[in-house]
Amino acid sequence: MDATTIYEDGTYLDHNPTWHEEHSAWKAEQIRRMLAKNGLAPTTVCEIGCGAGGILEHLAETLGQEAKFSGYEISSQAYGLCKPRERENLRFHLGNLLEEDAGPFDLLLVIDVFEHVEDYFGFLRKVHPKGVHTIFHVPLDLSVQTVLRASPIMRDRAAVGHIHNFSKDTVLATLTDTGFEVVDYFYTKNPIDWSHPGWEATLLELPRRACFPLSHDLTVRVFGGYSFWVLAK
Repeated sequence: MDATTIYEDGTYLDHNPTWHEEHSAWKAEQIRRMLAKNGLAPTTVCEIGCGAGGILEHLAETLGQEAKFSGYEISSQAYGLCKPRERENLRFHLGNLLEEDAGPFDLLLVIDVFEHVEDYFGFLRKVHPKGVHTIFHVPLDLSVQTVLRASPIMRDRAAVGHIHNFSKDTVLATLTDTGFEVVDYFYTKNPIDWSHPGWEATLLELPRRACFPLSHDLTVRVFGGYSFWVLAK
């Protein structure tokens, strides 16, 4: 079965009826943080795999009317959620950006996407020329505790379609191998964990809080629970 089938046959929507809309404002905030940190003010912004469209909607409200925003989505179900959000400087398209004669955009957003794609190397090579700069958000599913427990990785595979799992180092190596030059990056707490509260998350939060200020990389590698933002060109 093709990995994209779940986004059309209702499986993904059944597991994620909001298409993670509840995290959109927070993700838009992290994008603005990355742009401000690197002195970037894009006037054309495009998101591939825009889902319910909430991230672009928040950015269109906060980055100014002079900027133009486009979202591409291959799922007709997600497109039905994002289309009503259109406005003068924001448009959504049902289709595959990589098959369109569009771009390059000042900023391309690839937010929680390539962990869902079967041939993610081929996908990223096609993505590269579509943006002058690209911001990625990738959940870091691989850590000592997730490998030992196994259940978190398999849970996210079933519930949110993560068919590939990454650590910081494998994300950076993958982007380099597919032609990107990494400009900047930072960690954030993984928003997927917010949707699965429980005693395990509470227990792991204690060592995360204690260790993260001492060593970001070691804390993430051992305890997990973080995601990764990368600016590349």
